[in-house]
Amino acid sequence: MLTGYRIGVLGGDARQLQVIKKLCESDATLYLVGYDELEEEIPGVNKTNMEEINPEELDAVLLPVRGVDQEGYLDTDFSDYSPRLTKEWLDQLSPSSRVFTGITNPYLTNLCEEKNLTLIPLFNRDDVAIYNSIPTVEGLLMLAIQYTDFTIHGSTVAVLGFGRVGITIARTFQALGARVKVGARSQKDLARIYEMGFESFEMKNVSESVDDCDILLNTIPAPVVNVKVIQNLPLTSIILDVASKPGGTDFRYAKRRGVKAILTPSLPSIVAPKTAGDILASVITQILTDEQ
Repeated sequence: MLTGYRIGVLGGDARQLQVIKKLCESDATLYLVGYDELEEEIPGVNKTNMEEINPEELDAVLLPVRGVDQEGYLDTDFSDYSPRLTKEWLDQLSPSSRVFTGITNPYLTNLCEEKNLTLIPLFNRDDVAIYNSIPTVEGLLMLAIQYTDFTIHGSTVAVLGFGRVGITIARTFQALGARVKVGARSQKDLARIYEMGFESFEMKNVSESVDDCDILLNTIPAPVVNVKVIQNLPLTSIILDVASKPGGTDFRYAKRRGVKAILTPSLPSIVAPKTAGDILASVITQILTDEQ
């Protein structure tokens, strides 16, 4: 339980709304900024703004999954007002306050380091990434079915990256009857790919390994699906890139060549915002209660 905890929620999307509900169920008191157009009444919340909220009273601050932009502005789906996180506002927080975000950037990281605040990028955690891989792969399946005229069963699928998300993607597509090839850099990952029954290839050989690919799924946030790779892809193939913006695909060249390429960030918030919110709320609650 979070009885007595005071948490500021600054902006957010449908995932954040579910987090708010779950934290309220744990008896936390929440102060919402950027929710003036939210019609749903949630017991235990107080709608306010950056000027009226008292940072000194907060035990934690919850930022949107996307964090802040390079000027400190926060996205919110529930207001035309865009809150801004400034150094002056953070200076008022207690040093014991925790700042939660989905992802961070230099602006946010530097602000928290200057104030010596604990910044917790939730998407850097293994548990959050693994839990989120479930709605992510469901969203990929939805897109793969929507944008192809063939079944996943019997198709050839290439997965780039064998991390927390890549493993779930490869296993799921294989379970549906696809021939799955996985590209990785480390010899340890290549050995595990082989052990799990997938075809393996080294990332340095990716362009030669996708010439028969029907669906290319990229999880690597680096420019790995480049001109050479796209040139070797069949024109009938599709690229689904789940790496964080701007992705790892040369979308300009893919369009020029006529290969369908889709950047698919934040799939959990699109296909399963309730589940995605439950995951975040559970981890946030665990972190805060472990400190008691």
